[in-house]
Amino acid sequence: MGPDSKLTIEIIGVVANSLYEGPREGVRRQVFVPNWGKNTAVFYVRTETPTSQGYSMLRDEVRRLDAAMPMYELKTLEGQLDETLLTDRLIAMLSAGFGFVATLLASIGLYGVMAFVVAQRRKELGIRIALGAQPAILVWLVMREVLLLLAIGLAVGVPAGLGLGRYVASQLYGIQAHDPFIASATIALLTAVSAAAGIIPAQRAGRVDPMLVLRME
Repeated sequence: MGPDSKLTIEIIGVVANSLYEGPREGVRRQVFVPNWGKNTAVFYVRTETPTSQGYSMLRDEVRRLDAAMPMYELKTLEGQLDETLLTDRLIAMLSAGFGFVATLLASIGLYGVMAFVVAQRRKELGIRIALGAQPAILVWLVMREVLLLLAIGLAVGVPAGLGLGRYVASQLYGIQAHDPFIASATIALLTAVSAAAGIIPAQRAGRVDPMLVLRME
């Protein structure tokens, strides 16, 4: 196009930035051109009336202007957003479900390991009690191993979670890469689950009968 060419378009206005393709894609540059009645058109209407009454009002108004003009796919903005985020929400629900199952299996596994450890150390625990060790000390010996396993798991899981945070945020809308509240709540939940899984074997260790253990040995 040369410098003396005449433009065949005319800019009649500029609108504010808006999300057009979806909340994940962000704001992009776009140009609105006249429809000229060749294609369908989409209109957004803001109203304070309930949804059902708003639909009836729009149908009546369009019928008054042109009875032959069809209207279809009436939906609210909330409904449109639900359709757009359906896949993201499904992935989030599945991830939460798998996370719950993984936490449950980990707690069961931790309980099994600590119960096995207590069973293997019954002779040692019985001797400690016979020599005057308090049950609280034996409980702490078992819980100390539980906390050690928890610390090892957090030392591996926390950096991995921080490293994968950006990837998860890019896949799910509205998820922050690093959320201190969620991270703190997750660590607190894992600590509580680990303590609950280890407290039963620990209490069992504190109730070991030294005479019975030594007689069995």
